[in-house]
Amino acid sequence: ENYAISNYIAEFWNTLTNVAMITLAVLGIYSSIRHRHGKRVTAMYVGLLLVGVGSACFHATLKYTTQLLDELPMLYLCALCFYSLVEIDVDIKFGKRLPIALALFQTGITLIYVFWMQNPAFHQVAFGVTAVGAIVFGTKRFSELNIGSETRRTLSRLHLMGHLGMWGGFLVWNVDNIFCHQLRTYRSYLGMPLDGLLQLHGWWHIMTAYGSVYLLLWAHLLKLARLGHDTMFSIQYFMGIFPHVALNNPKKVD
Repeated sequence: ENYAISNYIAEFWNTLTNVAMITLAVLGIYSSIRHRHGKRVTAMYVGLLLVGVGSACFHATLKYTTQLLDELPMLYLCALCFYSLVEIDVDIKFGKRLPIALALFQTGITLIYVFWMQNPAFHQVAFGVTAVGAIVFGTKRFSELNIGSETRRTLSRLHLMGHLGMWGGFLVWNVDNIFCHQLRTYRSYLGMPLDGLLQLHGWWHIMTAYGSVYLLLWAHLLKLARLGHDTMFSIQYFMGIFPHVALNNPKKVD
């Protein structure tokens, strides 16, 4: 179904659905800069933006070079989250050692994947290792918090919604892979634009976009709560559908 809708976009729906991730990322960048939450928080949203833009570029062109733009930023996003959770306090504990080590690790993974081991399994393992590190430190930081029940409920809800989005998207992605032929037949019956409802790869983009941003919001608010700002923030929804952090009394915390 490549170039079925536009002569300039290979996979129209799979490209369009990345707008969700890009919008959520831009809103997160704007919110973190506006409220001066620090460069480490902003960097996480920048990582999410790179994932969304890279995915859109790949599905629009289906080139190998843009495929790398789709896959590699996922690793960098996890590394940025890991760093932000390790260095969650105002005072940096590990100085330049940790960012240099992470940069070298990600550079090594990138070079191996691009020039030697062009195997999706290698990318998945590298992504998994970095993601597990972020999860371990995130869980540790959460267990260390001494916060009120309302903040704890907010953080728990964000964490749950993040995982529901990620695992739900993973389920939809597998259904799309398994029943690709049948879904393509059904889409041909529906025609444009209703066929977009059965573009499960696109729904995977949307679900993982929300899953990712909810986890980033969790890490974002985790930092604010650790710094004692848990009564100053809230989650608000731009246009009713795009969540972001809003504080009543913005203060510089980094």
